[in-house]
Amino acid sequence: MKFQDFGLSAPLLDALSAQGYADPTPVQQRAIPLALEGRDLMASAPTGTGKTAAFALPILEHLFPAGHAAGARGPHPRVLVLTPTRELAAQVHANLRDYAKQLPLRSTTIFGGVSMHNQIDVLRRGVDVLVATPGRLIDHLDHGTAKLSNVDVLVLDEADRMLDMGFRPALRRIMAQLPRERQTLLFSATFAGPVKELAQQFLRNPATVQVSPPNSVTATVTHRVHPVDTARKVDLLLHILSEDPQRQTLVFTRTKHGADKLVRVIEKAGFHAAAIHGNKSQNQRTRALRNFKDHGIAVLVATDIAARGLDIEQLPLVINYDLPMVAEDYVHRIGRTGRAGADGVAISFVTQENTGLLRDIQKLLDEPLDVAPMPGFEPGQALNLDSNVRPQQQPRGGQPRGARPHTGHAHAGAKPGSRSRPAGRSESGQNRSRNVDGVVRHAPATRKQRRPPSRRPAR
Repeated sequence: MKFQDFGLSAPLLDALSAQGYADPTPVQQRAIPLALEGRDLMASAPTGTGKTAAFALPILEHLFPAGHAAGARGPHPRVLVLTPTRELAAQVHANLRDYAKQLPLRSTTIFGGVSMHNQIDVLRRGVDVLVATPGRLIDHLDHGTAKLSNVDVLVLDEADRMLDMGFRPALRRIMAQLPRERQTLLFSATFAGPVKELAQQFLRNPATVQVSPPNSVTATVTHRVHPVDTARKVDLLLHILSEDPQRQTLVFTRTKHGADKLVRVIEKAGFHAAAIHGNKSQNQRTRALRNFKDHGIAVLVATDIAARGLDIEQLPLVINYDLPMVAEDYVHRIGRTGRAGADGVAISFVTQENTGLLRDIQKLLDEPLDVAPMPGFEPGQALNLDSNVRPQQQPRGGQPRGARPHTGHAHAGAKPGSRSRPAGRSESGQNRSRNVDGVVRHAPATRKQRRPPSRRPAR
């Protein structure tokens, strides 16, 4: 199948040729015809398989049939694309502009971390396509500077995150502002059961496109899991980085503070690194990402939310310094490598405390993971892994059961394994704080306990 077979207009085909697109990917082959028919759609495919083009091309053909503006063009957007993060919003908008280079497209992207004034000016001049994060869009709706009454097509990109963990109230508010008669397209790398059920509320008789098994990962990625003691995670990371100091490496940590701490350790060891997370300003995040893409820095340390939408060509290595608390995030993390048919490697560190997280990932992927310690970094105690995970060879001896690990190095994330209790509370009800070395330190209980922080939608 060729892109010409979809009946796309000449300006779109010329733009695809200029971008070096040859043949449509499997998700594009199945999703584009359905979207062009006006069907509501749920599409799932591994990250890096062309999902953006799968919804962007039908959108542009809808707006500009035969390459011309369709009728009167009002000031309010006809297409709304929602993304969970600023970086993904910027990436989607850049792709749309590339595909529409020969079309009179009016588009903009709005997200938090920057002034609303310039965004307001652009919205007042009128746009055809609006790409937004939920929080900033709600800001504009509250101020009356964005109107959604003319939206014909709604796209939820990275839909599993859009409908999960804090985004649901924001989506409901936005949905209330949209016309009932519209086309809705949901694209994502994964669709968990509860999320899929919630998505059904927003779609009408949707077609489903699933080009690979649920929650699968691209076959071009090699997975390696290294058991390691918590105290030696930094040493292991620096060892891997030293194998090829110029190699671009994306490192995931669980916390923002841990990301900053790890960058300082990496730079002290002589590597160029930067962090990207929600506490960084938009300018800082943009600069770090640009330097990484331009090979100005070799190591980018990121949290899950900040890394959504990172599109880096030929990224060879992703390291899960901290395993994700949500198994589905593993799919999104390693989707940063092995894109567009290129080979990639995903390395995960697993400690005694977070073997349960590894079992969750194993269950989600429904395929065995190769687990083997890095020579010279074997943990002192064999890990208690699920029987479906290939066991690693362990030396005899090691720390006695229940021994606290040595904390000579910084640990760049909160200690896992206590998911059944709210953050910040011990079993006895005491307050507890945690340094980045992974050691829990108890403080006297107070009469009023602070609530644990919640994950909020991107703004």
